[in-house]
Amino acid sequence: MKILITGCRGQLGTELQHQLSAEGCAIGPLPERLRKATVIPVDVDELDITDREATINYIRRHQPDTVINCAAFTNVDGCETARDAAFKVNAIGPRNLALACEKVNARLIHISTDYVFPGTANGGVALDECAVPAPISAYGQTKLLGEQYVERFCRRHFIVRTAWLYSSYGKNFVKTMIRLGRTHDKITVVNDQLGNPTNAVDLAYHILKLAVSHDYGIYHCTGNGICSWYDFACAIMQGAGLSCKVEPVTSAEYAAANPASASRPAWSALENRMLRCTVGDEMRDWQDALKDFFANWNGEL
Repeated sequence: MKILITGCRGQLGTELQHQLSAEGCAIGPLPERLRKATVIPVDVDELDITDREATINYIRRHQPDTVINCAAFTNVDGCETARDAAFKVNAIGPRNLALACEKVNARLIHISTDYVFPGTANGGVALDECAVPAPISAYGQTKLLGEQYVERFCRRHFIVRTAWLYSSYGKNFVKTMIRLGRTHDKITVVNDQLGNPTNAVDLAYHILKLAVSHDYGIYHCTGNGICSWYDFACAIMQGAGLSCKVEPVTSAEYAAANPASASRPAWSALENRMLRCTVGDEMRDWQDALKDFFANWNGEL
């Protein structure tokens, strides 16, 4: 099997390569069909997915069985001020990959986000794949359009929405909290935005399970269990053995102190219903997955 991974130097792209090389992870071994898979890792230097002709020609030349699109403009605040750039990477890029995959009959696994939802749901009910998207930020809006292009232009597609992703690789909330915890006695973190922390190990493992299935469609794939960013930050300090005190603030208080920040959904907890009903939901509880992160982390920030 030949798998092309875009955005290969990001935290998810790196984890996918690691699991394909190791033929498994802490959750379990990879499906037999992925053993000895040929992996083609590319980033923007090798392939600019916003260039339609270049993308089609590259896919035609390499003839992958599956393309996993991890490339994205993920700076939520930056998307507000660089909307054209966000639009190109998050919407036009997936469109180009979808067109290219359709031409060679390849599967496209496109990674999306909880930010496609408005965050207005309440009552403690997580959002499954039936929930209607209505993004409130440029990041969410461009990612939703990317989803729609993938659905429209590639028949053999998987759209995988995840949230609050972290890993041993790259920049993420966990590493930021550790860095702050080492240099500050006290920090403030919002306590009225709730969602699902997701270890990239768990996400990559499930993406690779989908890569050998025929259960096409939209998936939610996040750590199980719901918490606030404040809860998450407290658990990180504890896991890292740091004495830094975490104090809760509201989103309104945070926005007042950071007026350039984009709107973020207050409730974006996702339900992995499609996973559970098809290939199986082996995503770990977010607290267990975080403990596993610290057990295996090499200490690099």
